[in-house]
This record gives sequence, structure tokens and C-alpha cells, in this order.
Amino acid sequence: MSTKVLISGGSGLIGSHLTNLLTNSGYEVRHLSRSVSGSESVKTYKWDIRKMEVDPAALDVDYIIHLAGAGVADRKWTESRKKEILDSRVNSTQLLFENIKENKIDLKGFISASAIGIYGLDTGRKLVDEDSPQATDFLAQVVKEWEQEVDRFSEIDIPVSKIRIGVVLANEGGALPKMKKPIEFGVGAPLGSGEQYMSWIHFQDLCKIFQWVLSEGKWEVFNAVAPNPVTNKELTKAIAKVLKKPLFLPNVSSFVLKGMLGEMAGIVLGGNNVSSNKLVDSGFNFEFQDLESALRDLLK
Repeated sequence: MSTKVLISGGSGLIGSHLTNLLTNSGYEVRHLSRSVSGSESVKTYKWDIRKMEVDPAALDVDYIIHLAGAGVADRKWTESRKKEILDSRVNSTQLLFENIKENKIDLKGFISASAIGIYGLDTGRKLVDEDSPQATDFLAQVVKEWEQEVDRFSEIDIPVSKIRIGVVLANEGGALPKMKKPIEFGVGAPLGSGEQYMSWIHFQDLCKIFQWVLSEGKWEVFNAVAPNPVTNKELTKAIAKVLKKPLFLPNVSSFVLKGMLGEMAGIVLGGNNVSSNKLVDSGFNFEFQDLESALRDLLK
């Protein structure tokens, strides 16, 4: 019998690639979705986070990988959007926990996405690791409450791993398409001071981290970032270099970004220099350790 893995958020950027990776490795993958159609290529079960309902048949699995959550940078942070960002993570985790506990599911492990935002919007140049202090801004509070719900699985003797994800580089979504578009049109520029750190990771390495945690039974907290963080200016220049495009414009001022994005501007004006030493020391091997090799793979 193959090992059964349920992925929430399985149709998203990371979820879809992770599904293929696990399926090709012999796992039986299932998805949780808000709707189920006859065209689903993976066995899919319905859940409704607002109604706090989930198909109990979905939970007859060995492991759960929890990726679901409203996109943090998809829309401006109105009060209703901030509530949606929080509830989509906290309530979905609570829904899974309560149903696993109520139905006495013998789950072998619960692996949850998390975020390096727990350390704060801007931690400067100081290298932070999994034991660094947690911040109090909006995103940090979201991640703290999210992780607290994840930790409840430990209370019923289910091993837990939390993967604190950095800036994911991929062609199909995330930060890279938004950053490369103005550069392609000759109007690219660093944001704010340009000195803020961006702890990035190639999406393939991120998917491999989830698989590695699952297969190796690494029930800990890990920062999912590549070993060599860069500044916003360095990232912008590297994209331009790989695309063979010039950079002429001055930096986009923080004043302009705050006017455009409001409170959410803190995501791009701040930054984190995050360590992946714990992952490396625990035996994980990155395929893309330096930024230029990652960009050449993605922008080829």
C-alpha cells in the first residue's frame, strides 16, 4: 500500500508542483478544495473553511501537508482583507485539527507551510534563524497564530513540522513575474533603499524540502530559504543581467510605494536576512544555492 498524503492548497503554485513530485516518488496524493469537478486529475475532496466543514473521507491518510492560505500580496490590506489572510490560515488549521481529533485519525505527521514573516517586516542585516525573536507586526501576528494552531497537533501526539517560507522564485507566480516585467520593458529599478534583504528560494527546492521532511521524518521548524540571501538591489540587477536588459532608472521611492500599497508596502520596503543553516546541517541539499543559477534556470 502506498503512503497517502493529503495536500490543502494542492492546486496552487507550490501544491501542484509538489503533487507531481510526490506522485512520481510513489506517494498517493489527494487534495482538499473548495469545489470538486469531474475533471480533477488527483482525487479531490471538498472543504468549506467558512462553514468549518470538511469531507471526513479526505482525512483517511497517513500525512497532511497544509499549504492553504489567502495570498498575502494579492490585494491591498483593507481590514476585511487582513481578516481573510488570518482566518484562511488559522481557521483552516483549526478545522483540520478538530476533525482529526474527533475522528481519532492515526495521522503519522502534519507538515505546515509557515513564513519568515514571523521575524518581522524588517530585521535589517542581522542574520536571523529559527530561534530568533518573533515580531509583533500584522504578518508576524498572523504567522504566530497560525503556528499556534499547528502546534495543537503535537498535543494529540501527532508529529509536526513547520516550514517558514521566504520569497519564492517561480515563473508562474509569486514575486519574480512582477519584478521582471518592468525590467523587460526597460523601466526596472530597485525598491526603496534597495538595501533590504530578500531571502529567496527556488520553487523546486521548496517542493523538495516538503518531500524531504516527509520522507526523512524531520519534525522540526525550518527556514525554507536558499543559503545566500541578497538585497533587493542585487536581485533587481541579477534579473536584468540574466534578461540582458539595462537598468537606468533611480530607485522607486518609499513614498511612492507607500502611496500605492499602503501598509502592505512594508513587505517590499522591509526585508530579512534569514539563515538556512539548520536545513543544511540537517542533511538537506539545495539544487539552487546562488541567485544567478536560480534565475538562469527560471528565465531561460
